[in-house]
Amino acid sequence: MSPDTTTARAAAPEARTAPADGRRRGPTAAVLAAETRLFLREPSSIFWIVAFPTVLLVILGFVPAFKVPEKGLGDRRVIDLYVPVSILLAMIMSGLQAMPPVLAAYRERGILRRMSATPVRPSALLTAQIALHGAAALVSAVLVVVVGRAAYGVPLPGNPLGYLLALLLVLAAALALGATITGLFRTAKAATAVGSASYIVMMFTAGVWVPVQAMPGTLRRVVEASPFGAASQALDDAALGQWPSWTHLGIVALWTLVAGYTAGLVFRWQ
Repeated sequence: MSPDTTTARAAAPEARTAPADGRRRGPTAAVLAAETRLFLREPSSIFWIVAFPTVLLVILGFVPAFKVPEKGLGDRRVIDLYVPVSILLAMIMSGLQAMPPVLAAYRERGILRRMSATPVRPSALLTAQIALHGAAALVSAVLVVVVGRAAYGVPLPGNPLGYLLALLLVLAAALALGATITGLFRTAKAATAVGSASYIVMMFTAGVWVPVQAMPGTLRRVVEASPFGAASQALDDAALGQWPSWTHLGIVALWTLVAGYTAGLVFRWQ
């Protein structure tokens, strides 16, 4: 998402608090409805969060070697491993790349401060943004799983409950990390720069360039201490029909709690 887009979003605060259809809504519902309309008008955000992970999976599927079982991967194919990787990419894009510049632009232009003097609390806007970006990432995850199954015969998760739990935990971690970035860096430009740098690092730990399961032993253990490396392992366990390791789930949950607590300490409305 470009800074120009986030600036344009922040230019008309009045449009964010009044429902266009004139029906009476609560303040929170009105903000969510307005933010949803604005979000859907941004094809770049929708593409990078919802469509790009699936596009990446489809492109990787054109590599013949990625569709051949490998003994080093437990007779699985590389394309099988890239389904959870693509899901994690959607989480990273949503939480670290897309959300921080939007919230930082609102604060930088004084919209959150002005909202505090109205019946619409600034927290309603924060809640709406988290809900929208979280929902977009979940839609992307479903799309990746469906396309992986339909196009390349990737098995559906063998342990759906464990898969869902790992998915929700890593989504919460991504959004908490994004809120922390928003709290620490006051301007949209700074939040974009830091979010982009974090995005590259987290893509590596999620296994975008090399799946975590194929990394050398020491590097793999280091990566598994990160939220997305641990989530990659948890999703992989659930995909194989096992319950995700409590160690990996605990690492993701710990990152979520620490990032959420930090965001609560440093986040300011103005």
